[in-house]
Amino acid sequence: MTEAQPPAGEIGVADFFKIDVRVGRVVAAEPFAEARQPAIKLWVDFGEPLGVKRSSAQITAHYDPAALTGRQVLAVVNFPPKRIGKFTSEVLVLGVPDEAGEVVLVGPDADVPPGGRLH
Repeated sequence: MTEAQPPAGEIGVADFFKIDVRVGRVVAAEPFAEARQPAIKLWVDFGEPLGVKRSSAQITAHYDPAALTGRQVLAVVNFPPKRIGKFTSEVLVLGVPDEAGEVVLVGPDADVPPGGRLH
């Protein structure tokens, strides 16, 4: 039996698992004053072997940098780094838009070990 190809616009399970989504803990955050759009610089610890990675996130509508430290977030860790001005974003922190289109972060609802991969 052969596996049917997904319809156009859809992906298969194998494609989904190419995206490496892991949980990390924000260890530092600061305003990204140089960004064109209001943003926050994040340093997220994914444990070993990934360690601490940097990200820029447009999350200023709902989050204050000081309140983000200690928060667990989900992030794509296998996209190539992206240069944003003088800052290099190494991971893509995940969020979903609220009713006004402002980003709300995605994370586990219970504390989990850093580096855990989304299943």
